[in-house]
Amino acid sequence: MSESSYRAILSSDWNECLAPCGPFDFAAFNYPELQEDLTAVFRQYTGNRISLGEAVAQIDGMLPTPISPEQIDTYLDHSFAVYRGVPALIEWCERNAILFMINTTGMIGYFQRLFAKGLLPVVPVLSACPMTRFPSGPCDPPEIYDLLEIPDKGQNTAVVIRKHVIAPGKAILMGDSGGDGPHFKWGAEQGALLIGSMTKSSLTDYCAKRGVTINVSFGCTYGPGETRDLAKEMGINFMDLVPVIEQYVDGHGLEK
Repeated sequence: MSESSYRAILSSDWNECLAPCGPFDFAAFNYPELQEDLTAVFRQYTGNRISLGEAVAQIDGMLPTPISPEQIDTYLDHSFAVYRGVPALIEWCERNAILFMINTTGMIGYFQRLFAKGLLPVVPVLSACPMTRFPSGPCDPPEIYDLLEIPDKGQNTAVVIRKHVIAPGKAILMGDSGGDGPHFKWGAEQGALLIGSMTKSSLTDYCAKRGVTINVSFGCTYGPGETRDLAKEMGINFMDLVPVIEQYVDGHGLEK
């Protein structure tokens, strides 16, 4: 097996972690009458109350027709937002031989259109839900993995680590909610650096109950029932994570 061109991996959730949006916002934008129901389903699986498969089945049943590329484009033109510094962090990782992997329950088709419109630097690897997916295009990430259930986050990260021959103890995981809990649990077993970004109580509680330590809390941290402070979130600069990543990657893993 050849030596990797990457010296580490950053495998991150997307929704409310790198961007303020939810995974079904594009559907709610096109079908506003479904907003409340879509949000409820999202909170159920990120709170580990239903599986992702159950959530997808419920949502698929709500939509009157499959989502089209044009519908996602209209949503992106009107509502696309990303936290400050995220595009720059993706580019910094590429320049510094760190594989940036978006690993999310969001839809593959959403990212296909986002990358096609040049709204974000194309990442080397995307792991996402295939419920909405379009024919392959020239701006698609080189590697796309289906994410059918929450535990697939860790499994897909492991596949990418093996494929790119990334050394043990050189993985960074980032997430915000209980839906990232199994990914964090897997990462803790591998000695990964765990970063809570805009951390919700569902992730804090999941990790506390399983003895998983969140190594870094970045941005806002919310208690049970606490309302998100979107203005404060949008002021956070993700490039402030660079020293944290450098210290971990250039050092010897986590300090004991």
